[in-house]
Amino acid sequence: MRAHLGDQLVVESPATGATRRDGEIVGLHHEDGTPPYDVRWSDTDDVTLVFPGPDAHIRHMEHGRPGTPRGSSRPDTGEAQALSEAAPPPGTPNPGDIGRRVAVERRRHGLSREEAARRARISPAYLAYLEEQPADPTMATLLSLAAVLDTTVTALRGAGVDLPPGQGHALLHPQLRDLGPEECRRLLSTHGVGRVAVSTSDGRPAVVPVNYEIVEGEIVFRTAPDSVPAAAVGTEVAFEVDHVDEAMSRGWSVLAVGPASVVTEPGTVRGLVRRAHTEPWPGGAREMWVSIRPTRLTGRRITPADQ
Repeated sequence: MRAHLGDQLVVESPATGATRRDGEIVGLHHEDGTPPYDVRWSDTDDVTLVFPGPDAHIRHMEHGRPGTPRGSSRPDTGEAQALSEAAPPPGTPNPGDIGRRVAVERRRHGLSREEAARRARISPAYLAYLEEQPADPTMATLLSLAAVLDTTVTALRGAGVDLPPGQGHALLHPQLRDLGPEECRRLLSTHGVGRVAVSTSDGRPAVVPVNYEIVEGEIVFRTAPDSVPAAAVGTEVAFEVDHVDEAMSRGWSVLAVGPASVVTEPGTVRGLVRRAHTEPWPGGAREMWVSIRPTRLTGRRITPADQ
């Protein structure tokens, strides 16, 4: 038995030969098209991993578009896939947590849905469904996507999100190297979440996370006038960003030090609002923009010693 993406898997009654169930093959696990398959069933729209038995056969879509399955008013799966690729799903997208993580990692790697689906050997229509609607993909699908996106199934499922990073094993032969200013600027990128270290009004030190942007070489973030990050204004502060790759036991950190000031010029504020990539995650009224002008930029990276 061999199949292609978009073919139908049909399960018939051994006694009567009537179709008991059918579905679209949306995921392959072998390049030669042999079982098992990820199948989206036409009666439930669920996707499951299927090892076809002797009562199942493949209906190849390239041999002609079949009619509507017996006892069903749904369009055939070939037509349904064509419709899903031609137009967005009805209603406002409401992705599940797995879909959100898949979409973020895919965009981070600069992959289109079509390219990511091709590499993972799943249907582009199913990847769109996974990213835009709550879904429960099979373990095989998650393993394929994790390999393509250079992450882990655990990360895609969000397990351990409440645990601090870095609980994995250290590299056998780690290397800690300093980063130059240009690489530090590249890692800061354009926006993200970083931590600002300040002294509060009572003289105590505090480190708080903020959503930040990089605008003309300066670090800017929004906050409220009475908040802890607002204590940065008028002082020299430290600002840190980092990334930890749990699976590979690697990571980097960048530290920027410089004076912080409040942005007051109305035109500049309007420009910052327009350019902002995201609203502050804590929500609420946070209309005060703070700018940090780095006067010292340093960083470090942990890699295997042979790299």
